[in-house]
Amino acid sequence: MSRFRSLLQASVNATKKAFTWNTEEWLPPAEKHIFKFSSKEDLRKWHLYSDSEYGGLSSASLEIADGRNGSNCPGIFSGNLSLDVSEGSKWKITRSGFCGMRSKQFDGFIDLDGYDAVALRLKGDGRCYISTIYTENWVNSPGQPEDNSWQAFVITPKDDWYTAKIPFARYLPTWRGNVIDAQMEMNLGRVLGMSISVNAEAGVDGSKSGAGDFRVEIDWIKALRTD
Repeated sequence: MSRFRSLLQASVNATKKAFTWNTEEWLPPAEKHIFKFSSKEDLRKWHLYSDSEYGGLSSASLEIADGRNGSNCPGIFSGNLSLDVSEGSKWKITRSGFCGMRSKQFDGFIDLDGYDAVALRLKGDGRCYISTIYTENWVNSPGQPEDNSWQAFVITPKDDWYTAKIPFARYLPTWRGNVIDAQMEMNLGRVLGMSISVNAEAGVDGSKSGAGDFRVEIDWIKALRTD
């Protein structure tokens, strides 16, 4: 009888262990590197865009900083924002003065399920930049072929390194740069890309705005699990 009880208890213990949910085993790491900007190879994962594609006169570049004394060499996104439009342009744009850098298409997608924020380590110029996350459309039907885009402002203190931590809940759904009034959920399991942009006439109170030069150094972009 004692042997039977021992076998029964061993079976019960094994069953309990099999069905016990150890949350630490299911959670992702506390942070996940998405992009770094320490080499020219890293920068080749991005492409630039600006209003110059539509008749504007803004310009942008992306390059590696000149490392000195063995220090890290971050990427530098810089250029000039112009509100002017070239004469005789065939494009009838209603606004100019914007530049951006967008990641090139992934071989698949990035899975950020389990994370609740994104972090960007930056050293800026006092301007307000825009962080955009592109996700696969939940519906993904012929009637809605485009990816979803989500945007949040990032203020960059002038001349100081700063880690901006933005909860995914702060990203708003947008359409061609305009916030849309819709109840939507970000598809974090299928992130297709990211971008960082700057607009001469957009931002928040207290940030630098207007036409002129811009410059932001970027060290890395990560996903965070803060809970």
